[in-house]
Amino acid sequence: MRRIIVGAIIVVCWFLFTTFQPDLYFPRQVQVDMPQIKQRGRLIVATIYNTVDYFVYKGTPMGFQFEMLKDYAEYSGLELEIVVRDDVQEITKMLVEGQCDLIAMNMPVTSVYKQFLAFTTPLMSAKQVLVQRYDSLEKRLNINNIYDLDDKTVVVPRGSAYAQRLRNLSHETGMRIHVVEVPENEEQLIRMVATGEIDYTVSTDLLAQVNQKYFPILHTSLEISFPQNLAWAVRKNSQELLSSINRFMTVQRQTARLAILRNKYYQNQWANYMVNSDYFVLNTGMLSPYDDLIRKYSEELGWDWRLLAALIYQESNFNAQSRSHRGAVGLMQLLPATALLFGADTVTLQRPATNIAVGVKYLRWLDEKLKPLVAQKEERIKFVLAAYNIGIGHIFDALMLAKKYGKRMDRWADVREFLLNKRYPQYYNDSIVKFGQCWGDQTDRYVSEVLSAFMHYKNLTQNR
Repeated sequence: MRRIIVGAIIVVCWFLFTTFQPDLYFPRQVQVDMPQIKQRGRLIVATIYNTVDYFVYKGTPMGFQFEMLKDYAEYSGLELEIVVRDDVQEITKMLVEGQCDLIAMNMPVTSVYKQFLAFTTPLMSAKQVLVQRYDSLEKRLNINNIYDLDDKTVVVPRGSAYAQRLRNLSHETGMRIHVVEVPENEEQLIRMVATGEIDYTVSTDLLAQVNQKYFPILHTSLEISFPQNLAWAVRKNSQELLSSINRFMTVQRQTARLAILRNKYYQNQWANYMVNSDYFVLNTGMLSPYDDLIRKYSEELGWDWRLLAALIYQESNFNAQSRSHRGAVGLMQLLPATALLFGADTVTLQRPATNIAVGVKYLRWLDEKLKPLVAQKEERIKFVLAAYNIGIGHIFDALMLAKKYGKRMDRWADVREFLLNKRYPQYYNDSIVKFGQCWGDQTDRYVSEVLSAFMHYKNLTQNR
């Protein structure tokens, strides 16, 4: 009996330590702060996707967290790399172990999290609420007050503050609340309540009220917590990054930008229309009406279909009737002269299938021309994108200039410098330059924006 009691005590102690001391899960606190991030050249951010914070609608990345991150990237001069996960516990582990630098989501500022995370200035505050379905057309509820939770099962995201709040509530009231933690995020669980897969979950009142617009069957008014501050989080030893973000937050508040974004996404009158659109990616996985064509022709090119989609979005916003002032037409904005080289006339070029087919042939031709100089495929894609935008002649000039000045010809980071420099006489008058002056700024942005859209499309269509 004594052994059983001792064993039980050990189990209870283990449970208490792993539940209330999350830092024991993460013994490795890596040292990565602003100097290392700047040397790397990009900020790696982990976030979650939902209908408010980060999503794609008609090919355009949007969301409260996304726009805040874009603003911070511009403020700090850092490039963004966004990594999406559903699981809060996994996201937290990624941060502490150095797989990302910042958690950009509405993290509740709790004493448990503060043991191993450093929080930014709060973005906003919210209460935790129970999400349940009305039981009938008469709108009866199974849970009318907190004490009705006794002996009920509530499903919440794994590692979330909601699980801890429910356990504390059980302890405070003497109720037995069955808490089940799962990898799904809170919005996925809200939808599972609406469809009847589960009976109860917990969310912030902000996200719950947004989802109630899509699912009127939901009831989201029963509060189970006091208001809590919501913030971004960094590692405790990333104090320079924390200070930089807090200065940025101060600017956002002073310019009312934070309030504007909150109103745009949390009070969005068009939310129901957007979410029910065929091109709201989180629901349908569709970026455009032309996804099937893009998938088909991307195979011929050997590209991920979402990369080709990102190029097409950049060229035409998926508008097949688009026409530029230079006479470029269609989804891939091809000039008639280019189309003739690849077997299409002006009339057929306006058909979406023909336009994509010709554009892909042109991309393959560019790829073949650049392959002897840039062997690595992922790196060569940047050169191909640049050539598609400004013409391969200017890219060859930049390659020759890079070689002359002792830079690597197979690295876009080196060659882009000379594409940008071709605006200056010292460079465009060089005898090795065959195609004259050009302004490479737009092309440099084009490459970055296509690759950025590709990242977002991969994040938000990863399981489709």
